[in-house]
Amino acid sequence: MTTTAVRREDPPAAPGTPTVRSYLRTTLSRIRAGDVGGLPAVLGLVVLGTVFSIMRPSFLSAGNFANLFTQGAAVTLIAMGLVFVLLVGEIDLSAGFASGVCAAVLANVATVLGYPWWIAVLAAIVTGAVIGTVLGVLVTKVGIPSFVVTLAGFLAFQGIVLMLMKEGRNISVRDDVLLAIANRNLSPALGWLLAAVAITGFGAVQLLRHRNRVARGLVTDPIAVVAARIAGLAVLLGIAVFVLNLERSRTGLVVSLRGVPVVVPIMAALLVLLTFVLQRTSYGRHIYAVGGNKEAARRAGIDVDRIRISVFVVCSSMAAVGGIVAASRANSVDPNTGGSNVLLYAVGAAVIGGTSLFGGKGRVLDAVLGGAVVAVIDNGMGLMGYNSAGVKYVVTGVVLLLAASVDAISRRRSSTTGAR
Repeated sequence: MTTTAVRREDPPAAPGTPTVRSYLRTTLSRIRAGDVGGLPAVLGLVVLGTVFSIMRPSFLSAGNFANLFTQGAAVTLIAMGLVFVLLVGEIDLSAGFASGVCAAVLANVATVLGYPWWIAVLAAIVTGAVIGTVLGVLVTKVGIPSFVVTLAGFLAFQGIVLMLMKEGRNISVRDDVLLAIANRNLSPALGWLLAAVAITGFGAVQLLRHRNRVARGLVTDPIAVVAARIAGLAVLLGIAVFVLNLERSRTGLVVSLRGVPVVVPIMAALLVLLTFVLQRTSYGRHIYAVGGNKEAARRAGIDVDRIRISVFVVCSSMAAVGGIVAASRANSVDPNTGGSNVLLYAVGAAVIGGTSLFGGKGRVLDAVLGGAVVAVIDNGMGLMGYNSAGVKYVVTGVVLLLAASVDAISRRRSSTTGAR
């Protein structure tokens, strides 16, 4: 009597759910087709971090790690707003000095006029929204190219800052709440609590999205990939909070310097909010549609003019937030606030992170990744003794050129393969 061996088959994947192997193949195919996203920025961070750590071991210290967040916060926040403008194929060259104007309004309202901090913050953000509305109307309704309008704004806002500062006066920021934004830290326990909330929230969103797509028979990522994302975020946040909770003060017994900088959860909250707006709302989908093909978006019934005006409002409002953070970090506002390399670094951060200069492709996360690259370059070269602005500009310019080249090559490959 012979027995026939029964071969056990692996259970089929859920409808619409690829295997991990097919998921990796698809991802590699997208990368080869030019859809690299923020991968170059991540690789750049790894390379730069490795080089600076070898050259200057102090780069990995807890104190320097905290400095990276506060040092790059203002530029990153401005870059988050610039992503919205770049997505529709426009540019805003006035964002740097727009942040300076809003910071000057903040300082005048809080210090000179003596109003509470929340009124000063509201006044600064409203000023940014008004600036964005004016720029957007000139570009959209009058038909002046955004390059020209915002270049004019770059010059005009520099003059407005001088007038608000009385042609050179420095206004100190004394309000404790405003100073805490870029100069204070959360308690270690609160830092762990916020990290746990972030991981739990991210995990819940990822698992709920996976379950809903499987239930509808839609293509979704393998559960192993979803779990890897959640685990990766948990590891990154765990390491970051652990390092930031180490004592960074040399006089720890007298003055303790521990905890996550206050500006970090502010940036994280804005990242989540703006990402939700772009990826989970009809408004965000309309922005991508206008950036991809303005005429097609118009024929689809999208109010293209309203979208184009609104992205300038978002950009200038985020520039106001960046100006508030810059004023907090400097403890004052002067005629140079928002000037110097602020605009160059902000635009560079958005592009280095993966946002396309041609419109239709980008994420708010790109600004964070690019801002991290810019901050690491600036910080690491300072630690190595290259404090010359000229050297830093050259290195940052080369990195920006490489990022723009990657964007151009990616678009060319995408058009060749028919991918978007």
